[in-house]
Amino acid sequence: MDVRERMRADWNARAGEDAYYYVAFGRRDQDDEEFFATAADVVRVLERELKRLDTRHAALEIGCGPGRLIRPLSRHFTEIHGVDISDEMIRLAGRRLADTPNAFPRHNSGDDLSFYASETFDLVYSYAVFQHIPSAEVIWNYLREGKRVLKPGGILRCQMNGLPPQSSPYDTWSGARITPDEVRQFARHEGLHLLALEDIWTQYMWVTFRKPRTAPKAPAGPCSIRYIFHARTGERAAPASGPLAAIALWIEALPEECDLNGLTVTAGGLNCRPTHIGPREYDGVSQVNVSLPEGLRTGLVDVELGWRGSPLCAPRWVPIIQPGPPVPRINAISDAVNLLSGVRILSGLVKVLMSDIEDPALFLATVDGKPARGTGWFCTDATAQCYEFNFGLPHGLTPGPHEVRIAVGRRGFAPVAIEVA
Repeated sequence: MDVRERMRADWNARAGEDAYYYVAFGRRDQDDEEFFATAADVVRVLERELKRLDTRHAALEIGCGPGRLIRPLSRHFTEIHGVDISDEMIRLAGRRLADTPNAFPRHNSGDDLSFYASETFDLVYSYAVFQHIPSAEVIWNYLREGKRVLKPGGILRCQMNGLPPQSSPYDTWSGARITPDEVRQFARHEGLHLLALEDIWTQYMWVTFRKPRTAPKAPAGPCSIRYIFHARTGERAAPASGPLAAIALWIEALPEECDLNGLTVTAGGLNCRPTHIGPREYDGVSQVNVSLPEGLRTGLVDVELGWRGSPLCAPRWVPIIQPGPPVPRINAISDAVNLLSGVRILSGLVKVLMSDIEDPALFLATVDGKPARGTGWFCTDATAQCYEFNFGLPHGLTPGPHEVRIAVGRRGFAPVAIEVA
């Protein structure tokens, strides 16, 4: 079966079974209010990109489903469009967006945007869609089409599965995985500015491209590094290593054509990894976030900025300090399938989100002293060493209250009460 036919058949079946669950993965049988509320965090991520836009006439979502993101984002645009390979999802979107007159969902072929003329949209975006597409070529074709329909200066913001490639075949749920190098190569080949490459090697890798303008905006003066802060806390000093080893450079008059493929940042002569170039603010300053390199010394360290092999401006100094010891933390425990049910375990599976984990293989979970079944994990944020752990409840547990205990190596955590349904 053609990959597009498989995608359409599988997503029509999922939409008929429980569309809200498969789109938002919160829990079974969500009502409209609960379903649309799950969009809040993703909407904030996308709204941060709006500062980059010259105009806000039209936006397009690839893989719009029932319109979870279209509805809240519609307030920012004169018109907002969405495409989806599932005609059943589009039927639901038509009903759910009936009170949003500037929203236009449409069924498409599953790998192109042929309905739309070139240079139509200010923003093209996608979330939790590419991670389900089993063909990398379909993903790249969607991105090429996204470039085509963007206006010059327009933004393409998308999320894709950045976990390391697997040897087993991909399907319409666990889709193709894309590496950071492939993203960089695509941007170079297509002549796109790569402005963000974040959360690499995780399932939720975010990428931002800009279609170059015909005439780039000229900077209002010479380039300079105005400030350097710790990227997460805003403090003046940054740790030399560990999950918090990142700095934010506030750069005055950064040339518009600078992107992650040509921009170089060194600290103490070592290459940093730029992850994000922010929009130019009202005062002409742009924020550039970088991860610090391994082996960086402590003390006052010179930071230098370059573009395509040439210095951009004078260097600036930043204090680098010894990192504190990692302190593993439990961030959340919930049912692994019905996330909105919290610690009421309906599926027999438990999800644990943790940060500052150096070795996930040291994770151990018990329920009432009995070992958990089938523990698996994957990285959700390599920079912050965040992991998601999933395990099954031991056999024979009766409904009612029980106690989960988590340990990472020799470090144990306070027990967490759960209720087994």
